[in-house]
Amino acid sequence: MREDLSWTYTLAGAMNTFNAFGYLVGALLTPWALRRWGAVRVLLVGSIIASALMAMTGFFTHALYLLLQRFLAGVASASVFVSGGLLAARLGANMPSQSGLLLGIYYGGTGWGIMISAVCVPAAMTMADADHLPHTWAWAWWCLAFVCALISAALYVIRSHLNHWMPELSPVSTEPTNHHQESRRLDDTDLSTSPAWRVWAAGLLGYGLFGVGYIGYMTFVVAVLREQGASASNITFFYAALGLAVVASSRVWAGLLNHYKGGQALAILNALLSLATVIPAITSAWPAMLLSGILFGGVFLSVVASTTAMVKHNLPASQWATGISAFTVVFAVGQIVGPTVVGWIADGPGGLHRGLVFSAVALLLGAFVAWQQKPLNSQTS
Repeated sequence: MREDLSWTYTLAGAMNTFNAFGYLVGALLTPWALRRWGAVRVLLVGSIIASALMAMTGFFTHALYLLLQRFLAGVASASVFVSGGLLAARLGANMPSQSGLLLGIYYGGTGWGIMISAVCVPAAMTMADADHLPHTWAWAWWCLAFVCALISAALYVIRSHLNHWMPELSPVSTEPTNHHQESRRLDDTDLSTSPAWRVWAAGLLGYGLFGVGYIGYMTFVVAVLREQGASASNITFFYAALGLAVVASSRVWAGLLNHYKGGQALAILNALLSLATVIPAITSAWPAMLLSGILFGGVFLSVVASTTAMVKHNLPASQWATGISAFTVVFAVGQIVGPTVVGWIADGPGGLHRGLVFSAVALLLGAFVAWQQKPLNSQTS
């Protein structure tokens, strides 16, 4: 799209920045929507709207319309991400020993989407190119929208089972009845209050810096591969390997998510992401690039799962939606900053490689900050 529509890297980054603005708005609205309609309905409606908006991308070439589309898609995506995370957390509360694995499976499911994209996008564009159709990238969007519509239909079919397993109006409580004072003390640290923001500050800031850093890699890594002369088949293989690593990450990091109750898991994963992000900035060797993609894929969505696990470890079930939404908000703010800054740096001397260095530094700083986050009960006791 960048080449066909003659975009600068800054404008390309702005597409993801507007998506992140929408994500921020969606994260702020989702708790209200969850209270009004419940997690299952929000998940289903958000998925349907997101699918329709994805299809719309293929009908526009004007940057203004595409920026608006990316904004609205961000709103819908946030509702899906938060409501789905809440359902995964509730299910994990019923199976405490498997909680980290279940969260990893949910967030790692994005890996299947990445793998499907790796196959569908080049196939759709190749067929469109063979028929000499204009804007071949549009057919890729329509293909992905069709896949999303199928998955939304599957969600609709199983909606009654989701409601049965996880009743919408009776959040699962993980607090023992003989720990009433402990539960009440945690209730007093609701993230909507000022003191609570202070005790969560390190975790929230570390996660916000993750949003700044990871999105630059995801926005521009394919552009880096193309600049380095990677073939179309290598790019497809790279993206598919990244997606497969995301799927595998659910089991790799499950123990880490269960073990740490503070920000240590977030810190460790941020540090590994920093390493994966800096590799393309210092070498163009294909084995190193492939290692970067696999390491990145094996870590980045487990960072998201780590914050949900942190919320589960430290707050009563009645506050999980608020906690997940609060982390989603700072994540969205980070995503707003990241793509445009990296794109702006990439348009200057040093190009995309210097932009990736900025992303790696942000992630490393996020690791240092997150390590300072202590379990909430140790701060309030």
